[in-house]
Amino acid sequence: MTVIAPRLTVERRLLREHDYVIALDEVGRGALAGPVAVGAAVLDARGARRRMPEGLRDSKLVPEPRRADLAERAGSWVVASAVGWADSDEIDAGGIIRALGMAAVRALSALDGVDALAADAVVILDGNHDYVTPVAGPGLNVRTIVKADRDCASAAAASVIAKVSRDAVMAALHDEAPMYAWARNKGYASVAHRAAIRDHGLSPHHRSSWAIADAPTLF
Repeated sequence: MTVIAPRLTVERRLLREHDYVIALDEVGRGALAGPVAVGAAVLDARGARRRMPEGLRDSKLVPEPRRADLAERAGSWVVASAVGWADSDEIDAGGIIRALGMAAVRALSALDGVDALAADAVVILDGNHDYVTPVAGPGLNVRTIVKADRDCASAAAASVIAKVSRDAVMAALHDEAPMYAWARNKGYASVAHRAAIRDHGLSPHHRSSWAIADAPTLF
């Protein structure tokens, strides 16, 4: 399989008109347990002229042993980065799309030194659906880009930063309920995870509004 390296073409074009590009990408949408995470990564014109970290890719294309190092280098490359969260209770209460919007707004609010609403910024959102604006309100300039995490370096950075952060959370939650093997499956629907749900029932960290023991995952 040919792996496409992300580029900075989109970011450099947008930075001719804006001071900042803020890329957002989610991790954990299709998991059965644990929070959903949205990573945010900020670039300015100066950062977009710097060479991107070697090996930067969408987190799904990066082998797990390499992700932590890549996330650290990606975090040093961008102007600012953050991860926002929505937990399983929030997913059950409002649905996954609203939870994604909540996590995205929290990521934007956590950015150090960059006010996404006050700054002249454009938000790149991976995918074809804007789940941010219904939660954030109309003040953000959000542009959806399909496969942004594959094609746009800033979105790839947001992806790997969010992935490493969420994996660490799931590894920590594993200690509370080791029968679900979250350190290995990260809350996704492995055969063993579904078998453990049938044997032990749901934990407080499972998305209990989903028919998760037998239903397919979203991805």
